[in-house]
Amino acid sequence: MDKTLFNAGAVDYIVIIVYFAFVIGIGFFLKNQMKTGKDFFLSGRSIPTWITGIAFLSANLGALELLGMAAQGAEYGMLTTHFYLIGAIPAMLFLGLYMMPFYYASKIRSVPEYLKLRYNEATRGLNAVSFAVMTVLVSGISLYSMGLIFKVLIGWSLTTSILFSAVVVLIYVGLGGLTSSIYNEVVQFFLIWLGLLPIPILGLHELGGWDGMLSRLPESFGHLWATTGDPTQNAMGVSWLGITLGLGFVLGFGYWTTDFLVVQRAFAAKNLRAAQNTPIFATYFKMIVPFLVIIPGLIAAVLFHNLGKPGGPSYNLALPMLIQRYYPPGLLGLGLTAMLASFMSGMAGNITAFTSIFTYDIYQSYIKKDGTDKHYISVGRWAIVLGVVVSIGTAYIAADFPSVMDYMQTLFSFFNAPLFGTFLLGMFWKRTTPWAGFWGLLSGVVGAIVLYFATPDSVYASPQAGNFWRAFMAWGITMLVTIVVSFITKPKPKEELKGLVRGFSDRVNYKHLPWFKRPGYLAAISFVILIIFNIWFW
Repeated sequence: MDKTLFNAGAVDYIVIIVYFAFVIGIGFFLKNQMKTGKDFFLSGRSIPTWITGIAFLSANLGALELLGMAAQGAEYGMLTTHFYLIGAIPAMLFLGLYMMPFYYASKIRSVPEYLKLRYNEATRGLNAVSFAVMTVLVSGISLYSMGLIFKVLIGWSLTTSILFSAVVVLIYVGLGGLTSSIYNEVVQFFLIWLGLLPIPILGLHELGGWDGMLSRLPESFGHLWATTGDPTQNAMGVSWLGITLGLGFVLGFGYWTTDFLVVQRAFAAKNLRAAQNTPIFATYFKMIVPFLVIIPGLIAAVLFHNLGKPGGPSYNLALPMLIQRYYPPGLLGLGLTAMLASFMSGMAGNITAFTSIFTYDIYQSYIKKDGTDKHYISVGRWAIVLGVVVSIGTAYIAADFPSVMDYMQTLFSFFNAPLFGTFLLGMFWKRTTPWAGFWGLLSGVVGAIVLYFATPDSVYASPQAGNFWRAFMAWGITMLVTIVVSFITKPKPKEELKGLVRGFSDRVNYKHLPWFKRPGYLAAISFVILIIFNIWFW
């Protein structure tokens, strides 16, 4: 990347410095309130719905969302919006309505801990290790992205930029734990919108509005479904069936319902209803995020003709190039701070999730079972150091991929898609046995990795098409192996499944509450809006 991409002035640097001072200050402010493990890892289960809802979304509003989705928008057009609509909203609603009661009511501290209760220790251990690996790989994406911005902003080397970014995240998460991360994520959410909203507005104005922009792009770039009947008619090279099964069902549900990074935010809610409403509340914001990231990608595809071409800038630079084009001094600092905030949000979310999993599901389970709260908080802080250090190494892996979004979805197809099969059968089929959960999950993860390395790239029209179908096949392997092993092994007795399996759990009743506080009504409204969006941009 050219070191002269950004011509930042003194006022831009001041804006960025003030932001970093603020997020570190939050960590110092909350440090003395972290008295128990529940405070440090779960925020004392005391945070209101509107905060956990924004944090739920903001934890996912990192490098993937900004650099990655803008890059995908420039490369594939409006088809990328499926990652928000079909690929997120149904799964977030399903999590709130059907899965959160199992998670929250059982008082578990992590997703792997549910697997221990539903299946066995081996299944929990497998998921804990695989999730820890995935988390530090994903946090490397955010760290690499932050380093990239510092490199072009200040002229530092990529290594120096990555190390500086890592230290900032290490300080504020290490001091304030999950609470620091959540409150920073709320601040970062509003900062991201304030800092990046001018781009689609200014870009559409320059290109003559929505119709003017689409008239200068390939036909398929303006549609969600119209060109998916034939994969050769759209840039992503994927059919409606691949989008629905691979992205909408397996990848979407696999991420939003089982990934501890986002589910952890709902765990911090003050009661079960607040925990259920957390992902449902977040869907309303999720549906408007494409305006912030996909449309800039479309604008970049029109303005920068060599984007993604041999010898030209990477698709990952679509958003930074637009900031450079539209933002004068002062506003440039705000735009860059918004990008840095998103990267820190994504990395901090991954690091806090990694810390909880490492402390509770690896260290406490296999190394020291009878430690004090103070001891586990100390271990948690050292786990943050470990996660950040490993993330520094994985940042260079992210640098080798042409698109951070392709890299992210590859990781999700490895780990999240099989895990969704394990959860689906575990929560809704009482006959699923402990060892069936373990062997099904292991088979799905191994199968996905084998499919990735054994299948030539030429088989799929694009990397994303490959991710969609590979995820569906990994999920299918998990389901098949789990079902077969369940019929030849012994299930758990009914009394051990109470509160963990649908049919053996008490139903939650909210009839005494007004409609606008009831998860079912809020989810129904969100789903209707989702349908309208899909018809509107058909």
